[in-house]
Amino acid sequence: MAKYRKLGRTSDQRKALLRSQVTALIYNGKIVTTEARAKEVRKIAERLITMAVKEKDNFETVKVTAKVARKDKDGKRVKQIIDKDTKAVLSETHRDKDGKILRIDNGVTVTVYDEVEKEIKKDLPSRLHARKQMLKVLYPVKEVPTAAAGKKKNTKQVNLVEKLFDEYGPKYANRNGGYTRIIKIGPRKGDAAMEVVLELV
Repeated sequence: MAKYRKLGRTSDQRKALLRSQVTALIYNGKIVTTEARAKEVRKIAERLITMAVKEKDNFETVKVTAKVARKDKDGKRVKQIIDKDTKAVLSETHRDKDGKILRIDNGVTVTVYDEVEKEIKKDLPSRLHARKQMLKVLYPVKEVPTAAAGKKKNTKQVNLVEKLFDEYGPKYANRNGGYTRIIKIGPRKGDAAMEVVLELV
């Protein structure tokens, strides 16, 4: 007997379906699907949350010096024009007072960077392994703000692995499994498949 449900799909389609549903469950907290799919998704999601609970505190904080682009009052990067050969600053800005781009002979436009000291979390080996296992399952998710829907500039990548470690790890720390629940809705219109809500407890 098979240890998993085939869900009437080829293996690559089945893996893609389960990965997308697990990603949606971790991102939204609940999904509506059929009972057979929910039972398969639950297995994968609970394994990821168990990893997050186990490895939530397995890191060390390290101070690093990073280069960060300097920003102006509008949030745009500050750019200068410097001499190609001597690296001397020819102009503090790469635009004139009318907003047109300046052209200076032998000048190159460069972004101005500041050195900033940051504290970062450095994963210890077992947490790094858990992170890579999670990334094998979860798809990348982009968040688009409703105000600027359709515009590319305000979209941001959601870090679901950090959400698992920082949010779900501490939340379920005192719980031994059973992080999800299945609530039956009823038969689906069309094929009468049992529809359920799969949600995180």
